[in-house]
Amino acid sequence: MPEESNRSGLCLASAVELLAQHGLLREIIAGDTWTLDAHDLPHSETPFTAITYDTREVRPGSLLFVKGRFEPEFLDNIDDKGLACYVAETDYEDRTSAPGLIVNDVHKAMSLLSAEFYGRPQDSLTVVGITGTKGKTTTNYFTHAILNAYSDGHAAMMSSIAVCLDGHTWEPAHLTTPESLDAFRMMRTAVDNGMKYLVMEVSSQAYKVHRVHGLTFDVGAFLNISPDHISPIEHPTFEDYFHCKRQIITNSRAMVIGADSDHLGLLMQEATRHDVTVTTFGIDAADGGHESQTVVDVIMTPDPSRKTGFDLTYGGVTESFELDMLGEFNFLNAASAVALAMRAGVPFDDPAMRAIERVQVPGRMERFVGGDGLHVYVDFAHNYLSTKALVDEMLRVYGERNPRITLVAGTTGGKAIDRREGIVKGALGRAESFIFTLDDPNFEDPRKICEEMASFVSDESAKVQIIVDREQAIVTAIREAHESVDHDGRFNIVLVIGKGHETRNIIDGEAVHWPGDATIVRRELGLD
Repeated sequence: MPEESNRSGLCLASAVELLAQHGLLREIIAGDTWTLDAHDLPHSETPFTAITYDTREVRPGSLLFVKGRFEPEFLDNIDDKGLACYVAETDYEDRTSAPGLIVNDVHKAMSLLSAEFYGRPQDSLTVVGITGTKGKTTTNYFTHAILNAYSDGHAAMMSSIAVCLDGHTWEPAHLTTPESLDAFRMMRTAVDNGMKYLVMEVSSQAYKVHRVHGLTFDVGAFLNISPDHISPIEHPTFEDYFHCKRQIITNSRAMVIGADSDHLGLLMQEATRHDVTVTTFGIDAADGGHESQTVVDVIMTPDPSRKTGFDLTYGGVTESFELDMLGEFNFLNAASAVALAMRAGVPFDDPAMRAIERVQVPGRMERFVGGDGLHVYVDFAHNYLSTKALVDEMLRVYGERNPRITLVAGTTGGKAIDRREGIVKGALGRAESFIFTLDDPNFEDPRKICEEMASFVSDESAKVQIIVDREQAIVTAIREAHESVDHDGRFNIVLVIGKGHETRNIIDGEAVHWPGDATIVRRELGLD
């Protein structure tokens, strides 16, 4: 239900003024009255009691945003619920007597008005936004851990996995970046809970559909970029995807940028154009391969003697760290989090930086070990870059044991079509067994998706299976790995990728409950 939290006294008149100020208002329509002056209508100074984008939540005094897959029939009998006003890109005077604020872009309008309704909670927080093709969630967790330690539990977080608004209580998340109304409501809750910091992931879609319109981050991060989310319903081209991603630079007061990122020159030009101060992080130029003229502020140096150890150097001072999380690629995520924390005010040598050493992220490099030494990893890897990084890490850590790697993977239907080849390419020549299975097929036939992925396995020595039932696919992978251990004594690794922590599959447009990859793995390994 909508919250009674109109901290600014937002009303018809002030909403009109704000929308006009940002060039979004076309006109106000209330029956036969078409006007630009809210005072032409009664009750223009009466504060709204609630805001929502769900007609089922309308109650007396509500402001309703009409967006998305909206059917006019949703407004039938809405006046009986007490609708005070609606914001839309078309008028619905035939459905309601409530005045309509007709705007050029309802998503932009919703973001601006939601922030105002909840009293601009972002102004009471140090807000950190993180984007990048890979590493957003882990960097989010690392950064939150540092800021929470530094502020004695007064840091909030919004991620693709979970939401924490009081520094210690976690609830499941539903979108990488929430709808603007929900985001500002959660920020309001965080402020009311006494939070000082908020860390959040920022997806390309967040800028594409204006979920963060009007929000300026105190510190933003651009971790890296590679082709992803390219499809008719997401981004039509890589250029569009990259353009949306880098909007975080123009909407941040300071930036942390990966020195190893592709198209680094353009990112730095964008920051210079908008007078945004940049801190870079990365592997030292002698080892990293990034643009040699770029000064790396926070330098990460892996320690070959430690599988999870690395050094960070800043301003001539070096600190050594040891992560609980496996994954050399997480060393750079940790470096970016340290850089973000410094930009947010944490000294480099503060003990709070050590909080990254205790972080575990559900569904990210989550390791399970069977009684016979079989290692199973559940990970969210879902494209070429993340799959390659995962397999690279397996070989870095276990390569001397000549591991037999089995990959259990599927991919989404109806979007990001390039992932089908990318996932396979990321493991090709290193994985000895591929099992293709269901993963959010939506309206596509999951078997056809699997068959398409299987067609990209060019390694004739690799074993390829299609088992659409995801639970059976995981069970088969683990049992065959057990048999391999018994037969030839080889060290086996099973990588179950794509869903990470998720507990649903999108099938025919509906979210169907899924117990979760980790649940199936634990049960099959006898770890429950």
